[in-house]
Amino acid sequence: MNSLERFYATIERKPVDRPATWLGMPDPASLPGLFKEYGVESLHALKHAVQEDIYAVEPPYHTEEAKAIYAAFDWYGKGDVDAQNRTLTADGCFKDAEELEDLDFFQWPDPKKGMHLEECEHMFDDIPEGSAVIGVMWSAHFQDTCAAFGMETALINMLVNPEIVEAVNRKILDFYLEANEMFYKAVEGKIHAVLIGNDMGSQRGLMLSPELVRKFVIPGCKELVDQAHAHGLKVIYHSCGSIDAIIPDLIEAGVDAIHPIQALAAGMDAESLQARFAGQVSFCGGVDTQQLLVNGTPEEVRQRVRELRRLFPTGLIISPSHEAILPDIPAANIRAMFDAACEVSPE
Repeated sequence: MNSLERFYATIERKPVDRPATWLGMPDPASLPGLFKEYGVESLHALKHAVQEDIYAVEPPYHTEEAKAIYAAFDWYGKGDVDAQNRTLTADGCFKDAEELEDLDFFQWPDPKKGMHLEECEHMFDDIPEGSAVIGVMWSAHFQDTCAAFGMETALINMLVNPEIVEAVNRKILDFYLEANEMFYKAVEGKIHAVLIGNDMGSQRGLMLSPELVRKFVIPGCKELVDQAHAHGLKVIYHSCGSIDAIIPDLIEAGVDAIHPIQALAAGMDAESLQARFAGQVSFCGGVDTQQLLVNGTPEEVRQRVRELRRLFPTGLIISPSHEAILPDIPAANIRAMFDAACEVSPE
């Protein structure tokens, strides 16, 4: 199997020679150690060395205020969105909004001005033929809505003033739908899946009730999924934390795979997920980045990957349980993870 065949078979829960693998998006501070471990000098060479199956690309969105589409909204009025240090908990510009008219002052970004589709022409130059390519869209309308008010205010408004939350959520969702449509058309036939999502989980459970998730998150999720499916794309849905309570809702919305299996979050261990959702949806992740990859030995990492492969003969993309490999993970453990994932036949 080549990487694309392996990816489709994994995500469609069909027989595979080995699971599809994804390095994720390593934090820049982790790269020197990984380069040294593998004797390479570039991220492209690293991907080749670990036998990664999935290459990620991001929509070419940038303005004077934002350097990436996930930072398109200037909720704090600073004129320069700092994507690295932004937070959902700080008061947003709609903190004191009570009526729909209170939203009128905000200058909503125009995706037509931010999307630079001419950059798509060379976006795929370094991706090997036969690779699975995923567009990292995020489209995190729920998270952006929370940031627009500030998390505490947003959650209160969901109960006492839902109309104003729905109005902001709708504007944000429409922005992402328009931007995504532009990107999907520009790269038609060159990408195979998309990553979208919203962080809804904590270590112990959802940050809001399942009922509120179904009201404020799932409908937008379904619109985004339907849009991607209309372009023939698989959808991997991201949420950190414990989200097992609403996985059935994500399945009903049409999600093809859940990312990232935060292994130590309540109800998110691979054994429980396989027992409850086998045959209904695929998963991506599962190799714990909170304890195992940080503090475990390479042999412990190899053994866990082999266990994951036995649990999921297919239907699991082997990847760290967070989209970013942080510098606290020893490079030898990343090697152990990929070596075990790429074994022809695990022990």
